[in-house]
Amino acid sequence: MVALARKTLVYEWRRFLPAILAVGFAGLLQLLQIALVLGIFGSTSLYITGSSADVWVGFPGTQSVSLGRTINADLQSRILMDPAVERVEPYLWVDGDWRGAHETGGVSVFVSGIDTRADGLMYSRVLSPALRARLAEPDAIVIDRSAMDQLGVDIGQTATINGRRVRVVGISTGLRALGGVNVLCSLDTARQLDSDPSDDGPTYLVAKLRDPAQAEAVAARLRGDTAFGPYTAWSARDFANISVHYWLFDTGAGAGVLFLAGIVFLVGAAITSQTLIAAVNGSVREYATLNALGVGVGALRKVVLEQAFWVGALGLLGASVLGIVLMLLARSQDVPVVLNVTAALACIILVMGLAAVSGLAAMRSLRRADPANLLR
Repeated sequence: MVALARKTLVYEWRRFLPAILAVGFAGLLQLLQIALVLGIFGSTSLYITGSSADVWVGFPGTQSVSLGRTINADLQSRILMDPAVERVEPYLWVDGDWRGAHETGGVSVFVSGIDTRADGLMYSRVLSPALRARLAEPDAIVIDRSAMDQLGVDIGQTATINGRRVRVVGISTGLRALGGVNVLCSLDTARQLDSDPSDDGPTYLVAKLRDPAQAEAVAARLRGDTAFGPYTAWSARDFANISVHYWLFDTGAGAGVLFLAGIVFLVGAAITSQTLIAAVNGSVREYATLNALGVGVGALRKVVLEQAFWVGALGLLGASVLGIVLMLLARSQDVPVVLNVTAALACIILVMGLAAVSGLAAMRSLRRADPANLLR
């Protein structure tokens, strides 16, 4: 009966082609939605995942990197007292107002003040050593390639941030931000750009451990001391998850995407099931003949489910090929798309679940496969 299902698909491919296309397009939409969600909301943890720090120290209750507050600079000595800590760096976050050369319009920018040494921890995975060295120059900044048109500048040109003139010394990639534009500079330049000079402490302190596997244990030890004012510590992985969770769920931004994903699933299930039902109805006399020859209804249901499985597999194959092409195209245009193994498996499960639901709906048409219908 399984062979019959495959042969029917080959022989009657025109009947099943609309169902394959429906599953494929639904799977493609699911794949691209997942990739965009991971890419867009994953950019909120870029500051953590793009750096090589193992432990982050910041203000208690911080829900995202962009929501940090000033902490006591003397904490650096307390962190270095831990025997597992190898080195510590300050990280300064400054909200800025960008004005172009003609002082027209304004763009919200996120200024990151980092250690410009070649072995610096912040942005070590996305910033080349050559660009990091250029940031040591006074009032030097680096921007992302995707923000060049938005900011209206190129290498060597100047602009102002919070009323202070800065100069673009380099262009990088992989620095796209959510809700603004990332601007990188040295710690000294960031302090000069800070519109609130009363906050002389860093926003975060980041630490490199001798053994990165001890990150959670070290973070737990650092939380116990209150001698340096309010602060807390997270492992880099925990802080990245906190930031993504905040933007995905707490802000409501991700709810609309998840709702749309559910709508895509329901619409795809409705269209695919109707197509499969039409295909089963078109072969109802053949199914009735098989029933008259002694093939049970249960066996016929297995044929329909097998057909639904192959419809889902073929649609998933087409969606995967087209999805890879579209994601490569998106990355070439600096569109943030990310797809990991877990997301890919989730997409596969959704598509095959869509095909299974459609197959179950199509099985209702087998009630018409009564041998008595052949006598009418």
